Amino acid sequence: MNNTTKGVLFALFATMLWSVNMVIASGLKGHIPPVGLAFWRWTLAYIVLAPFAIKSTIKSFKIVKKHIRYLCITAVLGITIFNTLIYFAGKTTSAVNLSLIAISIPLFIVVLSRIIFKEKVSNIKIVGIATIITGVLVLISKGSLQAILHINFTIGDLLMLVACFFFAYYTILVRQKPEELTTKVFLFSVFFIGTIVLLPFYMYEHIYYQKVIFDTKTVLVTAYVGICASLISYYLWNEAIRLIGTSKTALIYYLIPVFSGILAYFFLNQAILPTQIISMAIIISGLFISNKN
Repeated sequence: MNNTTKGVLFALFATMLWSVNMVIASGLKGHIPPVGLAFWRWTLAYIVLAPFAIKSTIKSFKIVKKHIRYLCITAVLGITIFNTLIYFAGKTTSAVNLSLIAISIPLFIVVLSRIIFKEKVSNIKIVGIATIITGVLVLISKGSLQAILHINFTIGDLLMLVACFFFAYYTILVRQKPEELTTKVFLFSVFFIGTIVLLPFYMYEHIYYQKVIFDTKTVLVTAYVGICASLISYYLWNEAIRLIGTSKTALIYYLIPVFSGILAYFFLNQAILPTQIISMAIIISGLFISNKN
């Protein structure tokens, strides 16, 4: 298996894991406070990774110390802020709005890659991106232009937009990861730093707003987002960036609504509408167009 195929598969699997995360999160609103969910998500990811990475991290302590500024910025953007903002955004805006704004992540990545790495954006890639966006718009609007025109935006939408930019910048920073930092040392370091930065905010939320109740639902959800949607997906996403670059990896993110629709059909008994099938075909066509050389 060549690096391109491996990178595409890694990005696809990471995207699928995040899609499952979105499906199970649909019944979670209000059950777990946003900072609490983010804190325990990354704490669990850190604990699970520890047996595999702690020795390597101790041996690489001088390297970690050398790149501590880079690791801190990456951790704060990708670990502390990104998911926490999404959880806050979900409290004040609709799933339709979140889906619409999530379109900006790959666009931010393509633009930042152009600015920072001077990656060329060919005409065929522009056509592909436009095709993908059309497919996503068809999906979230159910084929109705009026649905797009009458969307009301809230503070949650602004938070989601900021979160999308931070994840795009995190993706760019991952591409700049020093070669001397292995993937597991890098992840172990950013998980630790990101969680430590979250701690005071979690304590404040716990004392003054809402406590995390560790019932069966909370434990199962935290286990999934901590292991699958955090540890495994971030590892695969980072490796995909290394193998196929930021722009190609970013475009695969557009498959999240496709995967989410299919998963919702099987696990939540939500019907797949004709417009959803059409939009999925448009999105996949756009991906093929965008990845043509």
